[in-house]
Amino acid sequence: MNDLTTHPSTSQKLSAELLGTFWLVLGGCGTAVLAGDQVGAPGIAAAFGLTVLTGAYAFGPVSGGHFNPAVTVGLATARRFAWRDAPGYVVAQVVGATLAGALLLAIASGKDGFSASASGFASNGFGDRSPGGYGFWAVVATEVVLTAFFVLVILGASSKRAAAGFSGVAIGLALTLVHLISIPVSNTSVNPARSLGVAWFAGGDALAQVWVFVAAPVIGAAIAGVAHALVLGDEA
Repeated sequence: MNDLTTHPSTSQKLSAELLGTFWLVLGGCGTAVLAGDQVGAPGIAAAFGLTVLTGAYAFGPVSGGHFNPAVTVGLATARRFAWRDAPGYVVAQVVGATLAGALLLAIASGKDGFSASASGFASNGFGDRSPGGYGFWAVVATEVVLTAFFVLVILGASSKRAAAGFSGVAIGLALTLVHLISIPVSNTSVNPARSLGVAWFAGGDALAQVWVFVAAPVIGAAIAGVAHALVLGDEA
């Protein structure tokens, strides 16, 4: 029998990533779709932070708790994660996010008159699909910069220099802050899997713009990985 505490298998790691990303999208996007009118942007931001915090402690010991293709890219760029393992992680994350989006659609459709495309279904966007009407370049800058800082927090909080046992708290609070800043701008992605997981079901307009929320977070994460490796340094 595999010793999960020290040597999780590849299938266990991928399962943990799938479940963690499922939880992130169900908790964060689910709050936006099902309870957004009640809790508002601060409540949605808190929901995303809580899901990544709880997921980090539940699934992080198995897979590292990425739950985000951009985080996987950032960790690999910073030489904290093997590039050869990245494709499997990304596939597991997108599958988990898509399953959560499908379940959320089934739940939301239980209310008469619900339309995923008309409601936006927690999808990301710019221009007339931005909650605050922000344009393309404002959204790109927001997603690149906030993803970069989010990944820098992850790299710093999970460093051997950091206080042991508190990385999940720092990461969860960072994601909450990221959402408080950027929900009005782009509805906050910083996570390509989260964006794809709901865009599949939100209609053609959402799918036409989702490439931005795949590319910008990955660029920001790669910048963070390079910056951490070259500027901030790391343990041998």
